[in-house]
Amino acid sequence: MRVIRTLLLAGAAVALVCAQQFKFNLDQLAGKASETVDLSLTGSTLRFAARFLDDKDPDDAKVKKLIAGLEGIYIKSFEFKKEGAWSPADLEGVRSQLRAPEWSRIVGFKSAAEGETAEVWVRNEKEKVTGVAILGTSPKSFTVVNIAGAVDLESLAELGGNFGVPKLEKVPPRQR
Repeated sequence: MRVIRTLLLAGAAVALVCAQQFKFNLDQLAGKASETVDLSLTGSTLRFAARFLDDKDPDDAKVKKLIAGLEGIYIKSFEFKKEGAWSPADLEGVRSQLRAPEWSRIVGFKSAAEGETAEVWVRNEKEKVTGVAILGTSPKSFTVVNIAGAVDLESLAELGGNFGVPKLEKVPPRQR
């Protein structure tokens, strides 16, 4: 569950990436869920929110830069009281839309012990990242995040250690 929450926080807090880039098709899960999050932030809503960020604050300035190119952030998250409320077919219904050549998976995580999975996909157009999709599941939860729009990966890297974004240490070059 920690990994899923970290990925969800990273997607929402970082706010990286016209419209939703794929269909969630998860209405069948809403009736089974004990808790549901359905967030749709369009580009105009994000630009309005950015007006309240302080350009003099370094963290606010970074977030403002990140959301400048966004077209929207869309999140659907479901929590269930019992395991088995969602099926692998539900996950595959979303995953099947994230195919090459536009989409590529850059991170995959699976914990057999805890039954958790997480995937991060990026959408590339003309050698620019134009979207991010995050899929996270546990036996009692199912979350999909779509961040649509231009993603500045350098700005994302600068946010490491802030806003729930993991800090990634540079790996030193191997000695020959």
